Amino acid sequence: MSDNSLDFDCLVFIGRFQPPHLGHLAVIHDALKRARQVIVLIGSAWQARSLRNPWRFEERRDMLRSCFDDQDNQRLEIEPLLDALYNDDVWVRDVQRKVRDIARPSQGKLPRIGLIGASRGQSSYYLSLFPQWESVSVPLVDGISASQIRERLFHSSASAADYLATGAEHDLPPKVHQTLEAFHWTSAGKQLLEEQDLVEQYRRAWAQAPYPPIFVTVNAVVVQSGHVLLVKRRAAPGKGLLALPGGFINPHERLLDACLRELRERIRLKVPEPVLKGSLRERRLFDEPHRSWRGRSLAEAFYFALRPEQQLPRLKPVKGGDTAQWVALADLEPETLFEDHFFIIQNFLGLPAGWATP
Repeated sequence: MSDNSLDFDCLVFIGRFQPPHLGHLAVIHDALKRARQVIVLIGSAWQARSLRNPWRFEERRDMLRSCFDDQDNQRLEIEPLLDALYNDDVWVRDVQRKVRDIARPSQGKLPRIGLIGASRGQSSYYLSLFPQWESVSVPLVDGISASQIRERLFHSSASAADYLATGAEHDLPPKVHQTLEAFHWTSAGKQLLEEQDLVEQYRRAWAQAPYPPIFVTVNAVVVQSGHVLLVKRRAAPGKGLLALPGGFINPHERLLDACLRELRERIRLKVPEPVLKGSLRERRLFDEPHRSWRGRSLAEAFYFALRPEQQLPRLKPVKGGDTAQWVALADLEPETLFEDHFFIIQNFLGLPAGWATP
């Protein structure tokens, strides 16, 4: 096939590929027929494993590569893309820069670039964010959904085994099927099954509620001298991950009072309350629909900028509680933070989308 017979020099396909399935492959095969070069940007890169993001970028990249022969792989560029949950402009700029740096010119001319994807309502809204590129919409493959695949894989060990033995071949390429079978028995796979069990317990506890519950929480972003205050989670979900201090509000409590209480009682931050209140710079609501494992959860976060000092405020350990620590901003890594807490910090401090990534 000559380059002159192709519609585009480059087609861009953006997705999370959690996991890569036959619907994704249909889009990429279509793109390879239309373009000389296909750029696949894998979203939710450098994030901690969770039920929504079970597989790391490298694992998803390798699964995708395994589905194509050497000739097709030479025309595929597969790159990671960090989310910017609360700032579309930052995310769009990151996509633009990656495509600019990867897209190869044709015969010395600017490349003809298009954005390809299957129109799926809210999850494909990004197709409208790049008016400089032609949008190529392809039909969905009926009956295949990454979220449903994850639900079957992590609902329980028995259901996962049954799905992998009987139904996965209708959704997954053979090489991806084999990879997910192996992953099921790893420590990471078992931990995700444990977290799914916690989610099911949570759902059962609220099953009799007249309406789907919406939880309200608070988080504290406390920064001093280039460090942010974080806690290390002791239990699932997110066992071992770093998180912003915070928790649920009490029934008769104002949001700021709840945040100060968490810092006082659970973190034992040695900063007088009047000083904390005087250091409050901003508060924002974080409401991304998938932000929490609990379900629909809203977080009101408070940004405290403490006056720079040679010594960071002392943290007194709480018996049986999470361990608090000061973490240098330069050491922040998205894959070590719980839920959307990296993006909350990023939103207040203006960290670039590529912060702390290779």
